[in-house]
Amino acid sequence: MSGHLVSSYDADLNDLRQRILTMGGLVEKMIADVIQALVERNTELAETVIARDHEVNTLEVDIDERCLELLALRQPTGRDLRFITLALKIVTDIERIGDKCSNMAKRARMLNQEPPLKPYIDIPRMAHWVSVMIREALDAFIRGDDQLALKVCKDDGMVDDLNEQVQRELYTYMIEDPSTISRAMRLTYISKSLERIADHATNIAEMVIFMVKGKDIRHTIA
Repeated sequence: MSGHLVSSYDADLNDLRQRILTMGGLVEKMIADVIQALVERNTELAETVIARDHEVNTLEVDIDERCLELLALRQPTGRDLRFITLALKIVTDIERIGDKCSNMAKRARMLNQEPPLKPYIDIPRMAHWVSVMIREALDAFIRGDDQLALKVCKDDGMVDDLNEQVQRELYTYMIEDPSTISRAMRLTYISKSLERIADHATNIAEMVIFMVKGKDIRHTIA
């Protein structure tokens, strides 16, 4: 491969990396905004999050097309091949995170029409750590950093614990006062969605470890 072609190929890979980071940054922003919409009872911001899901979907299609073009035209091998094929899977996880954010925003929009059930403390904490996991999982993918990816996998347990704590508290509200059930169920959905987003970040991290080490660690992290 000539120097010009190598340079062009490298530019294509760098462009792909940047687009994945852009998509990841967009869903990070959606997570922050949906929690802000909930805490500050900002329905207009919730509507913005719902509308932004279209941008995530558009980016997924664009990245998929670019990956397929690279596979067809460049015929990559080795680590580049693993990077591009895993990129196709990773953007699916990111797109699903965007879907979760949109659905959480719809619950926030409904909650904003009712009196607050409780101060929001643990849900924003979950959202913070979930955002960190997404950022670190994508950084690990771009840099090929299996140690950072392993950290993301281990951090998933912390989000699981927070979710369980929130669920227990909300069930208590519902048992003690049935008038809180509709609000508590919507908060339950938001908490479970954040936990599921952490699972998507873990999926990405596990794929990074496979890319770097050639080892499938799914279902093996304690």
